[in-house]
Parts: sequence; structure tokens; C-alpha cells
Amino acid sequence: MAKKQETTTTEAQRQSRKEVLLARKQAQQTRQIRLGVAVVGGLLLLVFLAAAINELVIAPGRAVAIVNGEEITLHEWQDRVRFERAQRIILLENQLEAFQGNVGVVQQFAGSVINELLQPEVLGQSALNQMIDETVIRQAAEERGIVVTDADVDAEIGQTFNYFGGELPTPLPTATATIQPTPSITPIPTAVITDVIPTNTPAPTVTVGPTSTPLPTATAVSADAFQEEFGGLVDQFEDLGVSEAQYREIVRNQIYRERLLEVLSVEDEISDLAEHASFFFLQFNTEEEANEALALIEGSDYLSVWNQIRSTPFELESGSTAQASEIVWRTEDAVSTSLGAEVTEAIFSLPIGESSDIISRTVSTDTTQYYLVQVTGREERPLSTSELQTVQLENLAAFIDEQLTGNLTLTEYDLGRVPTAPVLDPLFTAAPTATPVVGGG
Repeated sequence: MAKKQETTTTEAQRQSRKEVLLARKQAQQTRQIRLGVAVVGGLLLLVFLAAAINELVIAPGRAVAIVNGEEITLHEWQDRVRFERAQRIILLENQLEAFQGNVGVVQQFAGSVINELLQPEVLGQSALNQMIDETVIRQAAEERGIVVTDADVDAEIGQTFNYFGGELPTPLPTATATIQPTPSITPIPTAVITDVIPTNTPAPTVTVGPTSTPLPTATAVSADAFQEEFGGLVDQFEDLGVSEAQYREIVRNQIYRERLLEVLSVEDEISDLAEHASFFFLQFNTEEEANEALALIEGSDYLSVWNQIRSTPFELESGSTAQASEIVWRTEDAVSTSLGAEVTEAIFSLPIGESSDIISRTVSTDTTQYYLVQVTGREERPLSTSELQTVQLENLAAFIDEQLTGNLTLTEYDLGRVPTAPVLDPLFTAAPTATPVVGGG
């Protein structure tokens, strides 16, 4: 009886040892699993930390463009994109206030601004292009000893708000009225047109140069008014995540541009004079009408036909497309912009007083216009302020292109990293609410 009990006890002990061994094995496996999970988790954490460090610490310092050896970093570019977005959002908000909350009017007048904000990649590329140009300009300016101080920036900002440091604003140049010129060679008799003769209904007026509309005189504001207005603008920028320092840097870049523009104009001997021409022209939408007018001119003279067309009352039933106009002293560029290269070439090459053959100009794929011109004068004359500025800007653009040739590297590190903040309020993209009809039934 005792032997049987002893056997049973031994079996229980053996079973207990198995359970202990099994439990120990399971515990070991659990520890290994936990260790494996911890290792994987640690590796994942390291990956995430590495990615975060790269995007937050390393990436911002990477170059998105290199201009003449100078880097434009990702951080600098992203800050500029945020500024450009903020500037446009502020413009929209100010317009919304000015139009008393009428979103539809804002969408009508500032639709292009809204579209820019909705296309971050396009806006980002535009901002990068501006920064590249500004880098070239600043490099060239510094090479020429041009310095822009903080005081210069302060003064420029003040003038933007019509604050001149307590001084009166510099008077704007008085617009000079256009004087009817005398042709430099044998004059052509002036066409006789009286006010009482009805004229044919003209096509939209041909604009071939700037007008001499007087500029409004700036009204100086007080220091307090300036601080209030400028402070309000700074607050708007800061609410959108843009600092005053960023705004001031944009102003500094603008001053560099203006000063380099002036220096290059002297270096490259940009003249404020250019050849101008005065001329009569006849315009037709059909070659048949142009041929008929040419036959009349050959049978009499240009001005007689021009006067006849100009003095003929418009009649829709006639089907005539003939128009007669006179342009006084315009540059080659101005004429080309309005009437095309073909007409311009004739105007600046024809002998004074000689009428042209028919000149055809392709306006679109299905529209061709026909011209007969007669030049009344050509001479060197001063450019208008806006024309001179255009020539200077074209010269600056050519200079920038020259400087960038072989000296620009785009890393494409900006791809996929365009900021979309600050975010445009959905209010500006919503369909405008229809105005309710008063008294409608």
C-alpha cells in the first residue's frame, strides 16, 4: 500500500516538472516575442525620427536652386510662398470689405488671384522664379556698390502709405500734352474734317501708346495715421503666419531692383529718345474693299479717299468695314503692339507722304485685316515715362537672362513641398448667393 502511494507521488512530481518546463519555455518565447516587437518598434521609431529630422532639420537647409554659387534653400523658398499666399489673401479680404461682403464682385475683379491660390504648384514656381531674379539683382547691385539700408526700407514703406517722414511728398512730374507735330520732311496737307460731319461708327480705338493723363498728387498722412495703417497690415500678415521681417525683405529686394535698373540704364546707355512716326491708315476686313480703296487712291490721292471714308456715316446695310484713323507720334514698339509687325515695317520704312500697297495682317486663324497707310512724319522724340520704363525693364530682363546662362542649377528639391498655407477661405470659392428679387410674387 505504501509502495503504490510512493509511485503516485513520483508521477505527480514528474508532471509538475513538465508543467514548470513548459511554463518556462512559454515564458522564454514570450520574452523573445516581446524583444522582437521592441526591436521592430525601436527600428520604426528610428525611421520616423530620421524622417522627422530630415524634414524638420536637414531638408529646410537643402538647396532648391543655386544662382551663381549662392543657394536658395527650401526654407527660404517655402517662407516666400507663404508670403505670396498671405499677400493675395489679404488683398481678397480687403476687397471683400470694400465691396461690403459681396463675394461675387470680388470673384469678378480678383478671379485671377483666387485661381493662383488654388494652384499651389504654379504659385510656387512663380515665387521661385522671382527669388532667382532677386538673387541675381542683389548680387549685381552689391558688385556695383549699391547698398540698401534699413532706413531706405523704412522710407520706402512710408511712401507706400503716403507717409514721408513729416515732409511733403516729392511732386510728381506734370504730364505734358501731346503737341501736333510738323513732319520733318515735306508736309502732307491735313485732312479737312469738321465737327458737324457725321462719322462712321469706329471700331474699338486703336491704342498705340500711353496717354498723358496727369497722375494724382499724393496726400501726405501723419505719423500716427501711418503707424495705424502699417500696423494693421503687419497684424494681417502675422495672423496668416508671416512676419514683418519677411515683408521688409520683400521691400528691400524691390529697392535693389529699382536702383540696379537705374545703374544699368546708365551703363548700357539707354536713351530716352526713340524714332516716332505719325501716319494715317485705312483698315478693311476684306481684301475686296481694300482693292477698291487702292484703285480710288491711284485715281486721286490718299488723303481724299481717307477723308471720304472718315466722313461717310455708318450704315449697317452697306456692309462696309472700312475705317479711317490717324495716329500721331508713336514708337515702333507701340505701333507693333497694336497693328502688328507688317504694318509697323511699312510705317517705319515708307518715304514720307507715299502711300503703301495693301498690307495684310493675320489677326487669328479665321480673321485677316487689310491696311493702306501713309506716313506724315518720322523723327527722334523723347519717350514717355512709361515707355522709357518699359525699355529699362526689358534691358534688366536681358541682363538677368545673361547672368543666369550657365549659372543656374535647379535641384527640383521643391517638388512636392509647396506650402498650401495660409489657406484660402472657402468663402471666396463658393458660388455667390443670388440677390433676392424685391417684391417678387
